[in-house]
Amino acid sequence: MFVALDTNILAYAEGLNGEPMRRRTLAIVEQLSADSTLLPVQVLGELYSLLTRKAGRSRSRARDAILHWGDAFPLIETSSSVLLAALDLSADHHLAWWDAVIVSAAADASCRLLLSEDLQDGFTWSGVTVTNPFSTKRHALLDAVLSQRRQAGTDHCPAWVGRIAPRICRTQIEAGCRHPFGDRVSYSRCFRITSRSSRGMVERPA
Repeated sequence: MFVALDTNILAYAEGLNGEPMRRRTLAIVEQLSADSTLLPVQVLGELYSLLTRKAGRSRSRARDAILHWGDAFPLIETSSSVLLAALDLSADHHLAWWDAVIVSAAADASCRLLLSEDLQDGFTWSGVTVTNPFSTKRHALLDAVLSQRRQAGTDHCPAWVGRIAPRICRTQIEAGCRHPFGDRVSYSRCFRITSRSSRGMVERPA
């Protein structure tokens, strides 16, 4: 099952709504699979604007953050079919244009869920349902995804950490180094990045 992330989720993870929300968001994001969690390209564009205009980051720092997120999760391109569907979505359901593009992209990539705090919780269109991951009563599908990840255990470094911090090794992890979002990580095992392929990083146990 594929899950897409809205801009506000990434913005919170970058600390734009304070430290408590940043930690709360990362606790959710870190449980998502890097292979089945997707980012609409539109989301990265909006995040860049927020980081430079609202957070006051330099353009180079904001660019680095965008590249890190792009390395962490697969991207959904804003294709012509996505734009055409977004036109209908915006006109028929009165969504703001850029919100319609994000929902349309998620649907085009066959996502079942779009995690967002801003969009209407429970709104469903073309197979994708908007759900607020911070709600006291989470969507059953999201609960299932997070529960599955918890049951798999946390004795390994999540794949997205390896993609964002490509040169982290076991010694650095066990020493409690900082990953790009600022949290100290203490996973008992990690993966050393050995090479790049056309699909991104290739990992093997360190």
